[in-house]
Amino acid sequence: MRVLVVEDFEILARTVRTGLRREGMAVDVALDGDDALARLAATRYDVVVLDRDLPGTHGDEVCRRIVAAYPCSRVLMLTASSTVRDRVDGLGLGADDYLPKPFDFAELVARVRALARRPTALVPPVLEHGDLTLDPGRRVASRGGRRLDLSPKEFGVLECLLAVPGRPVPAEELLERVWDEAADPFTTAVKTTIRRLRAKLGEPPVVFTVREGGYRIGER
Repeated sequence: MRVLVVEDFEILARTVRTGLRREGMAVDVALDGDDALARLAATRYDVVVLDRDLPGTHGDEVCRRIVAAYPCSRVLMLTASSTVRDRVDGLGLGADDYLPKPFDFAELVARVRALARRPTALVPPVLEHGDLTLDPGRRVASRGGRRLDLSPKEFGVLECLLAVPGRPVPAEELLERVWDEAADPFTTAVKTTIRRLRAKLGEPPVVFTVREGGYRIGER
């Protein structure tokens, strides 16, 4: 899951980023509305955690542009105001959810995950291929009834592959979807993660390498 945190209070932004990364998410940070729009133009995000009162382009305008141009990105709007009128206004802008400050971090995590599960297309809540199943909501994967002990990156890669069974997913796309801007684009992280994932999935093999095409779930 790729998340963009847009928050001008840098200490809070970095704290949220660190916490969400510990929850297995790939997280980038923008400290103003202009930077947020630039990042959105370059990267597809599953969820945008958006402070409403931003310098540069105001959070309201950022939300409008996300809704208009990036329908695959869900918006969780943050604000220091907790009045009903402000919540109604925020949702009226097109935000998918609204969380007043101060907030409990566990609630933030739960809301981000809930938004990421909202399908932009007809994607089943539990992904399956043969005896392999993955439940994004419960963060559980199993094969043949055996629960798989996957790292957050292994889980993320498997989720990406299962979401498009049979379609090759380039390593660059996996790096963008599962890792964040801190990842070195020349790293072997994807290749190493695929190798470890295959070992945990066991036999018969289910993740295949497509020459010059990346990786896919299903037959060669």
